[in-house]
Amino acid sequence: MLMHLDRKSKQPLYSQVVEHLRRLIATDVLKPGVKLPATRELAAELGVDRATIVAAYDELVAQGLATAHVGQGTFVARGTSPQRRGAPEGDEPAITAGEINWSHCFSKAARFSVEWRPPDFTSYRTHGDVISFAGGMPDSALFPIDAFRRVVSQVLRTEGRALLQYSPASGYPPLRRYLADYLIRKGVVVDEADILIVNGSQQGLDLVARTLLDPGDQVVVEGPSYPGALQIFRSRQAEVLTVPVGDDGIRRDLLEGLINRQSPKCLYVMPTFQNPTGVTVSLEGRRELLAMAAKAQVPIIEDDFHNELRYDGAPVMPLRGLDRKGLVIAIGTFSKILFPGLRVGWVVAPPEVMERLVIAKRVSDLHTSALIQAAIYHFCRRRLLDRHMARMRLEYRRRRDALLQALSRHCPAGVTWTQPQGGFSLWLTLPEGMNSQNLLPEAAREGVLYTPGALFYADGGGQNQLRLSFSEIPSERIDEGVQRLAMVISAAVRHHYRWRGSARQESPPLV
Repeated sequence: MLMHLDRKSKQPLYSQVVEHLRRLIATDVLKPGVKLPATRELAAELGVDRATIVAAYDELVAQGLATAHVGQGTFVARGTSPQRRGAPEGDEPAITAGEINWSHCFSKAARFSVEWRPPDFTSYRTHGDVISFAGGMPDSALFPIDAFRRVVSQVLRTEGRALLQYSPASGYPPLRRYLADYLIRKGVVVDEADILIVNGSQQGLDLVARTLLDPGDQVVVEGPSYPGALQIFRSRQAEVLTVPVGDDGIRRDLLEGLINRQSPKCLYVMPTFQNPTGVTVSLEGRRELLAMAAKAQVPIIEDDFHNELRYDGAPVMPLRGLDRKGLVIAIGTFSKILFPGLRVGWVVAPPEVMERLVIAKRVSDLHTSALIQAAIYHFCRRRLLDRHMARMRLEYRRRRDALLQALSRHCPAGVTWTQPQGGFSLWLTLPEGMNSQNLLPEAAREGVLYTPGALFYADGGGQNQLRLSFSEIPSERIDEGVQRLAMVISAAVRHHYRWRGSARQESPPLV
């Protein structure tokens, strides 16, 4: 199916696919009842992620131009006239009584969100036992389930009636007081009034974005960055500006010029064990960043979700602890250090921001579960979290070291990677011109998975990069996983340089 996608266009790729297919349907090139190409087949032909084609087909179904049948595929809808099938977006289609065309009801944010889907690793054909570096989550085998169950039981016995009622939007007061003391020990001087309990750092970031951003506002992010944050900012219809990450975090030399030229609304950074690179900004780098933001009066959103997961090196004070100008909104979570499924995190913000965040939280979901908050508070107060973290740090350090050693042993020349002092992941860079997304199906066939780098960029970068997460893989299996990956990369490197050599002698035809 001949189709040209403009990767430099601001129009999402899935939307370009929809537009092309709508034209083919409108002109009866694709007739009613015709089966559309399989999503995997069309994605490979166009060189895009399969999720992009899935999103395009979903949109065609929503517009009534196609029908989807589980196990059979997607077909051009029957019983529609060419005029209706080709009606430009925004025109009222003729619909029968009882039908509704939901595509006209979705907000712009909802239409955008279909493009931002996590990779569907189940779509790849895998061989034998799979070793996955794709997760980036804590290992559930290490969860202190019995200890937490006992705490929950006791909390229900002693406070159950109160905890199962409605609660303050700002959070369970004892947990907020505990977090204030905890943050003070980290160098962040706060009062419990400065803390809002949220349903994980994702909701915290969403509430902050909802409070600060209007459509068209510009947000500066690191390149690469956390995909969930990119999705939130784009769903607020903000323009996302990317500044590369270097050895000392976000490139301040490039950031200063960008701030002076663009006057962005805010800056989103992960200065400690950045996701996905694992890079940590030095103390001097943090001071430079704060001075730069203060001069331009640009607030900073500090995502500090990995702070406790340090395996070596001295801790560096959070941006919020160094902030003397009231610039920093800090976000933290229990998801990485306890259980992701609890969905409990926190936001620390200046009073005038906190007032609006609490209102946004109340509008969103009234409050986070008081029962879960109380259980976490008592779990922490009894020092059970401290003991759990001590065990976690030992085990995750062992896995990180195993991954670094295996990469040094097995990876071919020309492949580089970061060396994180903490966190769950590192960032691997392939030779220029290679594509980690295209390499993934072959890696899956060899029984190893990773996350392609393009997922972590808002500007189309990361094609030759990928994230390797070591947190869910037992240390004794890491070497085997890297051997499988290195074998795939080595074969691709040989092919890549062989093609480049032949290309210098005779240019391939342009098709």
